[in-house]
Amino acid sequence: MIAGLVSACNGFGNASLPANAPRVLGPDRDRDHVRLVSAFGGEGRAPQLQRLLNDAVNRLVMATDRPDESYQVTILNSPVVNAFALPNGRLYVTRGLLALANDASEVAAVLSHEIAHVTLRHASQRNELQARSELIERVAENVLNNAQEAAVVQDQARSSLASFSRSQELEADQTGITVLARAGFDPYGAHRFLTALGRSASSADNGGNRVASHPSTNERISRALQAARRAGPPGMGETNRLEYLSALEGLSYGDDPSDGVVKGRRFIHARLGVAFEAPEGFTLENTSQAVLGSSGDGERRLLFDAADTPAGQSLEEVLRSTWTDTIEAGSLVPSTVNGLPVVTALSNGKEWTFRLSAVRIGNTTYRLIMAARTGGADLENMFQRTLGSVRQVEPEEARRIRPLKLQIVTAQRGDTAQSMAARMPIDRALDRFLLLNGLERGGPLKAGERYKIVVE
Repeated sequence: MIAGLVSACNGFGNASLPANAPRVLGPDRDRDHVRLVSAFGGEGRAPQLQRLLNDAVNRLVMATDRPDESYQVTILNSPVVNAFALPNGRLYVTRGLLALANDASEVAAVLSHEIAHVTLRHASQRNELQARSELIERVAENVLNNAQEAAVVQDQARSSLASFSRSQELEADQTGITVLARAGFDPYGAHRFLTALGRSASSADNGGNRVASHPSTNERISRALQAARRAGPPGMGETNRLEYLSALEGLSYGDDPSDGVVKGRRFIHARLGVAFEAPEGFTLENTSQAVLGSSGDGERRLLFDAADTPAGQSLEEVLRSTWTDTIEAGSLVPSTVNGLPVVTALSNGKEWTFRLSAVRIGNTTYRLIMAARTGGADLENMFQRTLGSVRQVEPEEARRIRPLKLQIVTAQRGDTAQSMAARMPIDRALDRFLLLNGLERGGPLKAGERYKIVVE
């Protein structure tokens, strides 16, 4: 229904699992794969890219010290930049990561880093494996029905998926680059992608979230450049840029409108016909279970989802049956918002205060839940403003929301970054054009060179 990614990990290689974990596919491993893919937006269908990734993995594995290992790579239908692995040899990359890369050696660097965590036997403690398995289980089984857990699920997911130490990350970078060069790829691809990753992580596109236990992006970039120079001079390996860009043609970009779209603080779901706007300072994330929101300091949270309730159940009963904590006596209040029936309520926890609401649009009931740490005096105002923005989306407005995709274009004489960006129907088009193409602001385009733009 509301699809996306539970959490972004700002750095490839943040989620590999123990090398000594079972590497034989079986019912449990397949179940984890199915649940994870479902929780992370489903599987992306891109046959040409899939073949390119498979070929890269095969080349990389043969260049490692453990060429007998087997891996299988899956594209996740998520716009967030992310890559990770499960203990059974499954590798995952998001379409957001693929969109950010500019040639095959950059994506191969990501995959090589992941494989390096396994061959170096990082993260061998069983409790780390258990933490990730529990994360998949909880997300897949609709943990978001418990809004108190939902208020912190992003942070929990982020820490569970990003548990490698600083030294392990740097070691995986170095080993990955060595294998990258040994496999015949351009070893400088890691440096280029880490540079793009650093820019992405500091932009609003990726929420600016950082993991404190990881080395800084600047340190990784510097060390990656040193490792590439040790491997050989620039131009020594394959980039396969044209082949990679051709494979990217038509790849979905950003949120899928059929699963809802986040634009800044606004969320709109064309198929379900619902929209709302979060308070100033909030960042929204569209997950497979709900829309999650958080203020910059994490002291205020938001959840918006569709409640799976029996037909004919009253809005009061919706809140009572889907909220696991105590609802304050006398706080259930019926009203209307933008012509829609609404019931609101209050729940006080030990550390968080919750304002709850159930809104009915047609045959679907939605919950808007906002939370603030105890003492957040502005919770009521934020809740009322956000609830007041919940509205039904008319068919004509829904039809105007069209999916975005990548298009590969050849620069003509006189083309500039500004003129290319002007063709992109998205917010902050120039910033995104520069980010997608690894360009610096003010730099010229090369006539005859191919570039990525976003189109409808």
